[in-house]
Amino acid sequence: MYTLAPDEKATTVMVYSRTKLIHGDLVTKSNMRVNIWLRTQGVLNYIHLLKAQVLFLEGSSPKSLAYNEYFFPTERIIAFHLAPPNSEPLDYDPNEANRVMMDVSMFLGAFLLKGKVRVSTHADFATSIEVAHMNWFSVYDAEIASLLLPQMPAISVPMLLVDPRQVSFGL
Repeated sequence: MYTLAPDEKATTVMVYSRTKLIHGDLVTKSNMRVNIWLRTQGVLNYIHLLKAQVLFLEGSSPKSLAYNEYFFPTERIIAFHLAPPNSEPLDYDPNEANRVMMDVSMFLGAFLLKGKVRVSTHADFATSIEVAHMNWFSVYDAEIASLLLPQMPAISVPMLLVDPRQVSFGL
């Protein structure tokens, strides 16, 4: 099993792809804010997770597998957040002028997310997502429910990152 270096930490996160939900301990540098980690320049082609639980959501019935170490291609991540009850400071200033929270729904593969996004008061939602040109979109006060597993409880998180190129939005 992997041994953390003195300058590393492991933080429990949840990762969503089109066909998987992954829960595990992400290995990062000790000084890293994990909730915005995907926006940093140090992100590699594969995320490295320890003690990973992988729920496969394709095929006739979901399957779950466990791995001591799991490497997942970063480009296939649709959404990413700290696993509850972990939390870090949010990535915005609530006193920032000309911004408003907007309710939005998103489809993350086999999951439905309901949350809030910060948009300009000077533009509509369509303009906001078209001109943003960001790889990772912040969503706040989110609830994520499985469309395939209704018995799975919804996951509530204060913030997550979503790849806006891989989701659809509903207002």
